[in-house]
Amino acid sequence: MDERAIRKVEGHLRGTFANARITLVPRPKQKDSCEVFVGEEFIGVVFEDEDEPGSFMFEMAILSEDLP
Repeated sequence: MDERAIRKVEGHLRGTFANARITLVPRPKQKDSCEVFVGEEFIGVVFEDEDEPGSFMFEMAILSEDLP
């Protein structure tokens, strides 16, 4: 993802979830995706949608150990 796409998606996620602490960090080996953090906590990955140019997918796992 290029810097423009990263900022665009980051802004969308911040607005959607009303959380200015959301940041996207490029992945060193994959150029089509970014890691998503809330503060210092990793929460998922955003990657470019291969089937829909200009669209992105957000993937977040919820582990049993994270649930009460």
